[in-house]
Amino acid sequence: MTDQAHNPNNTCYRHPDRQSFVLCQRCGRTICPECQTPAAVGVHCPECVREQRAQFQANRRASGGPSGLTVARRRFAMLDQKATVVIVAVSVAIWLLDQVSGGFFTNLFAYNSLLLPSQPWRAVTVLFVHSGLFHILFNMWALWIFGRMLENMLGAWRFLALYFITGIFGSMLVTFLAPGTWVVGASGAIFGLFAAFFVLQRSLGNNAVQLLVIMGLNLVVGFLPGTNISWQAHVGGIIGGFVVGFVFARTRNIRQRPLQIALLVAAAVVGIALTAVGYAVTIG
Repeated sequence: MTDQAHNPNNTCYRHPDRQSFVLCQRCGRTICPECQTPAAVGVHCPECVREQRAQFQANRRASGGPSGLTVARRRFAMLDQKATVVIVAVSVAIWLLDQVSGGFFTNLFAYNSLLLPSQPWRAVTVLFVHSGLFHILFNMWALWIFGRMLENMLGAWRFLALYFITGIFGSMLVTFLAPGTWVVGASGAIFGLFAAFFVLQRSLGNNAVQLLVIMGLNLVVGFLPGTNISWQAHVGGIIGGFVVGFVFARTRNIRQRPLQIALLVAAAVVGIALTAVGYAVTIG
């Protein structure tokens, strides 16, 4: 039986002890965060970067210098995308502004399925508003821990797709099971991160039972009386996390990139469509 955890296709080719789902856009080798150089599309490994630089120098000597477009592309490639940091910073900033504005952003961004036809953005913006200090501290702590790990494994854009698709699935299940309820917080998306991380770890051959236990215990808390927690959003996020995690696990090969993008778009469309169906069912 193959040991998936030590499969060279699952680990950085320069650091065999580091697992990653990120592939070099040029050669297709697996690379860890330390070995990734951001490019205009995806990331490149150290060897491909050296080859590009050598080719660039040769072209520069032949042509007399780089074009303005080449310079712009090189500057863009140097951008270091940190999606987790941006989401945490935006969420904290909105929470602080909400405190001094008397709940302005909560009134604007919180989710209520009855407002879906006229204010559909709430199905996503709900991820950025929180009800209290403990609420935002726990969610941002969980996002900081699991978000950075997943972003290192998947890359910034895949991570963002995972975060927002699972958030939509959380709003979707709230629409079906708790219509008319006001919901705030990123918990649905965070439970989606838990689920996706579990799927990815299992696909790498790792024992992820402890994560499953942690996810289960936190999910049970939402069912306790008096907690005022939207367990519906948590369950919806978990469903979305399993779906997106499975997509990533099954479309890891660089040649499957178009299929992966198509499946992610399909998952988002399904989440939005089911949310609309949930509204129609509960209202009708």
